[in-house]
Amino acid sequence: MKKIDEYQGKKVLVMGFGISGINAAHLLVKLGANVTANDKATPKNNDIVEDLEADGIKVITGDNPISLANEGFDVVVKNPGIPYDNPLVAAFVKQGTPIITEAELGWQIFDGHLVSVTGSNGKTTTTTLTQLMIAENAKHQVKYAGNIGISFSKIAEDLEPDDTLVTELSSFQLLGAPTIRPHIAIITNIFSNHLDYHKTRENYINAKLNITRNQTKDDFLVINWDRDEWQKIAQRSQATIVPFSRLNKSHEGAYVEDGMIYWRGQEVMPTKDIRLIGPQNVENALAAIAAAKLSGVTNDAIKKVLTTFSGVRHRLQYVMEHQERLFYNDSKSTDIEATEVALQGFDRPVILLAGGLDRGYTFERLVPYFKKHVKAMIVFGECKDKMRDAGNQAGVPVIESENAITAVPEAWKLSEPGDVILLSPANASWDQFPSFEVRGDKFIEAVEDLTGKKEQ
Repeated sequence: MKKIDEYQGKKVLVMGFGISGINAAHLLVKLGANVTANDKATPKNNDIVEDLEADGIKVITGDNPISLANEGFDVVVKNPGIPYDNPLVAAFVKQGTPIITEAELGWQIFDGHLVSVTGSNGKTTTTTLTQLMIAENAKHQVKYAGNIGISFSKIAEDLEPDDTLVTELSSFQLLGAPTIRPHIAIITNIFSNHLDYHKTRENYINAKLNITRNQTKDDFLVINWDRDEWQKIAQRSQATIVPFSRLNKSHEGAYVEDGMIYWRGQEVMPTKDIRLIGPQNVENALAAIAAAKLSGVTNDAIKKVLTTFSGVRHRLQYVMEHQERLFYNDSKSTDIEATEVALQGFDRPVILLAGGLDRGYTFERLVPYFKKHVKAMIVFGECKDKMRDAGNQAGVPVIESENAITAVPEAWKLSEPGDVILLSPANASWDQFPSFEVRGDKFIEAVEDLTGKKEQ
């Protein structure tokens, strides 16, 4: 951990009691700050409040009182999910108070080799693969943290200058990380996500580009080269560009040709040996390979990881096989693009479980994928009627169920040996579940109840 003094004697407000917020509050105390912690909700677990107060932190819960904007805070550390049009946040913006996220705080104290991953889809899988690959050859610690569910600043506290940290960073985190500078940055792809938060696609892209904003030619930007738009986005970086591509050969980076993965013209391994299924996971593997090779990782280490790693939970996760049916949990597919790529990963008939929060869009884009890959659909949630319309356009049988749990036995009734039963909702979970993780866990529990087996 790097010793810094910029928070010594400063008044700092931490907004949000998530894992990152709680860790940030305690860290700021260690850095000499006078800390107030605020959360709009009142925690059900009072141990959280007691723990903060025991560290000398003033705690305010149940509201974001606008009066806090008049208390002379020097810095606000904001939970990434709190929007900038929140009245209290907007008041701080208006008066020019610096607002950062915990990722920025983690960067400020980090004193090692930083690899950071962002993108609309594939972040967690790419982060995990990269960490595993680098760790295979490393003589020092290699950890991961960030949006993957582990506090950046908490891990950074325990790392030394020779250690490596691979961080998954969301657009929300990056928007409040003005000085972050990874030595290797990865952009997996950029679609049109979170526009309810960012308001415009350009704002969303700009937030993503904070990952490379402070990089120089001595740093590397690993970026997907499969779309012209992403190639143009790369031109906005000062870093050395390292492309990865499933569709376009580029001797400057990682690419696929005739079923073989290459790194700068040298063979690495066949794509068929990657244990993860689907074209999106070939792309994730290519991104991780580029970062790993830039970090000095051997081909043998890369092959070991890619031939054994079976997936991140909720991201096209293989659950089990039962009576010649395969169950997959892709609850993290909260947008159309993610479900598109999930369906392309299967050469077996798919019974698709889909639906969720209605964000106002329709699903005509999925019709060609339904026609090619889907045997039957079970729809649920607020947007079930729109999902049904797309299924009808594709000529696919569609039935309705209450949710992703009740859909499991319905899917089983429709299935035959050789089928895939896939939860890939193409929608957020918040109409019925507090998170995609809970939705995925409940799906797995339903599969276990149906089969009498535990996930594999």
